[in-house]
Amino acid sequence: MNDLLQIENLSVSYGAVQALRGVSLHVAEHEIVALIGANGAGKSTLMMSLFGHPRAQSGTILFAGQNLVKVASHKIAGLGLTLVPEGRRVFPQMTVVENLLSGQIHLAGQRPDLDRVYQAFPILQQRSSQRAGTLSGGEQQMLAIGRGLMARPKLLLLDEPSLGLAPLIIKQIFEVLAKIAATGTTIFFVEQNANLALNFAQRGYVLVNGQIAMSGSCQQLLTNDEIKKAYLGG
Repeated sequence: MNDLLQIENLSVSYGAVQALRGVSLHVAEHEIVALIGANGAGKSTLMMSLFGHPRAQSGTILFAGQNLVKVASHKIAGLGLTLVPEGRRVFPQMTVVENLLSGQIHLAGQRPDLDRVYQAFPILQQRSSQRAGTLSGGEQQMLAIGRGLMARPKLLLLDEPSLGLAPLIIKQIFEVLAKIAATGTTIFFVEQNANLALNFAQRGYVLVNGQIAMSGSCQQLLTNDEIKKAYLGG
């Protein structure tokens, strides 16, 4: 498989604070890849740096062969890269359907793909005229993912998709993500719940203090004694 995303020697700082140090990883087309690590490890920073917030100090970020490091942030989504951010960040005063339509703002002139989202999350069709701020946390996460799908991404990025959700909702959301992956969408996601992440993805990376400490197939990581001790309660 060809690499869709290839990060080499990426370093990022917030002022004097070094957040990422020489990070290298890759995500092939049609893969599901997880990034795990403790709070403060730099996982969200890595996701945001793909969109230039913050900008890379050094290194390269290749997406479909194009270096994103100097591409304007507002143009990156139009290349087929979409982020579902931590904390959902829906527009609370806008309706569900207005939130969804905002996800394809860069696809000017193309027919909205609402049917795909409603098939994935039927509750969103039922709530289409409801203000997003009145939805439950689980429904808002579904809306955030649905908004991401509206952009028709080649690579769907998710930052902590299970955060703060009930187990039943988490199960439902990850079942939908599996179906999305089965249609050919590549998924790269950050998840603090290492057990969940490594049982869903095909490969994984472990980020520790801004550096990749370990990588491999999820089966390898699940059976690794260090991973079990640090992240799986083993």
